[in-house]
Amino acid sequence: MALVPYEEGGGWAARQLHSPWATFHFASRTIRLQQDWRRLGVAAVVWDAAVVLCAYLEMEGIDLKDRSVIELGAGTGLLGIVVTLLGARVTITDRAAALELLESNVQANLPPELRPRAVVKELTWGKDLDNFPPGAFDFVLGADIVYLEETFAELLQTLEHLCSERTVILLSCRIRYERDLQFLKMLRERFSVAEVHYDSSKDVHIYKAQRGNRKDDF
Repeated sequence: MALVPYEEGGGWAARQLHSPWATFHFASRTIRLQQDWRRLGVAAVVWDAAVVLCAYLEMEGIDLKDRSVIELGAGTGLLGIVVTLLGARVTITDRAAALELLESNVQANLPPELRPRAVVKELTWGKDLDNFPPGAFDFVLGADIVYLEETFAELLQTLEHLCSERTVILLSCRIRYERDLQFLKMLRERFSVAEVHYDSSKDVHIYKAQRGNRKDDF
């Protein structure tokens, strides 16, 4: 969502973030994504939370065929690409500055017959929400989008707009700061929230949220 860089550091993880390309294997395909840390910061690199959520969706066998999905803060597009490959109709969103790289990665990694099922669209949380039909999505997905406290209210407003009673929200995140827990508290005031997966190797949590007290399976 935010186009601000983290502080640069050393080591293998930093080299991966600063690499111009990142390669993954999901849905029986190799996905090769362009990254651009120096121009776009956090919006233009692949974070562990996206990888973990992709693996969760595939390994759990969650039925995405012909489901309507929207991804928030898509960045490089890994999650949206994988969800499209798994059969969904996907709206892949981020702020305007990230869209050129996002669109390029989506087009490069989807076979021609699937490209019409993935639409890249601008979405700044809390703004121009009328451009998105309220409550029209089966799933709302987000990977590592909870880290800037000043965006929490707008993110919650956006989730409330996009969700109906049947919508399942899946948020994948690393809990880095106390403020991240504060967002989960705010989320629980509006939705029924449960942790459905924890990847200890990457320290990434996946939370499922729905309106009301529903505990639906996928």
